[in-house]
Amino acid sequence: MTADIPPEGRGAPIQCYLRLLRQRLLLGLMMVIALAVLLLIALGSGSYQLGPGAVAAALFAGPSPADREQLVAAQVIWGLRLPRVIAALLAGASLGLAGAVLQGLLRNPLASPFTLGISQGAALGATCAIVLFDAGALHAVGTEAMTLQAPMSVVGLALTGGLGAASLILLIGTLRGLTPEAVVLAGIALGAFASAATMIVQYFASDSQAAATLFWTFGDLGRAGWSEVAWLAAALVAIAPWPLRAAWRYNALAWGDDLASGLGVSVARQRLIGTAAAAALAAITTAFLGVIGFIGLIAPHAIRLLIGGDQRFLLPFSALAGALILLGADTLARVLIAPVMLPVGAVTALLGAPLLLVLLLRQRR
Repeated sequence: MTADIPPEGRGAPIQCYLRLLRQRLLLGLMMVIALAVLLLIALGSGSYQLGPGAVAAALFAGPSPADREQLVAAQVIWGLRLPRVIAALLAGASLGLAGAVLQGLLRNPLASPFTLGISQGAALGATCAIVLFDAGALHAVGTEAMTLQAPMSVVGLALTGGLGAASLILLIGTLRGLTPEAVVLAGIALGAFASAATMIVQYFASDSQAAATLFWTFGDLGRAGWSEVAWLAAALVAIAPWPLRAAWRYNALAWGDDLASGLGVSVARQRLIGTAAAAALAAITTAFLGVIGFIGLIAPHAIRLLIGGDQRFLLPFSALAGALILLGADTLARVLIAPVMLPVGAVTALLGAPLLLVLLLRQRR
């Protein structure tokens, strides 16, 4: 075959690939730099404004600096903003990676943890914990926030609901041999069922319990402390390597199940493991932080428009994009009508809903 190609043209594909690789690596570097800059902005933004120099000084001085002038800034940074910002990075990366995995495995641009009913299942579990098990008493923290009195029980049942919804989707798809499109439709139906069940449970709730369920479903990074950050980090570190190692197999799946099977890929096994990993990431994030929609939909599409569909780059770059988008949305939520902090779930929904409409119009064309 190579004998028919002129010598001067044999290196063209290699040069083209190397140029494309450099462009993708440059994009990744730019995203990391943008994330670092946004990190400094987020740490300094809020009702108590801090400049980049003050933020850097507080970070290097630690949570208990010797200088009394830096003590307030250090307490604000280390006690309030740093766990919130790190939680935004971890949650955004988890949701962005989960969305990219689901869209690749199901070959559907509208697949995400939110559209597959995982978030709705977690909301149903949290609502049951608040209403049926009386975990919903609220108490105020200062003048800006409300927190649940028994948060770990809410987290436990929310995680059970999210993983339960994902398990039902996997069970239906595995036992009935459904196509990827049918799995997405099953997830939408399951999400609608979970939303209806949530409303029925809320109908029998007291006023304080109804307020607690509404507060939880907002999706708020302000409830994240260092223990929540540790759980989110452990989940991401433990689960993310599974889909990242299977990126080549996901590329084969993009050409269809028959071709992937011919290349030696176990289609059912890859789809089962990948979907379970994505569902676990989304369920754990939702259980600790509430419903944060559309990150798993926005991030993969933004990256796919920039670098294409190569899963080796799409998966890690979607995680970076998810972290960048969620951190930006949370920063906007804190400064838009400061000192009042908007729930980040509402801001991401405002960003994601127009994108969903654009995707539907593109599919129609």
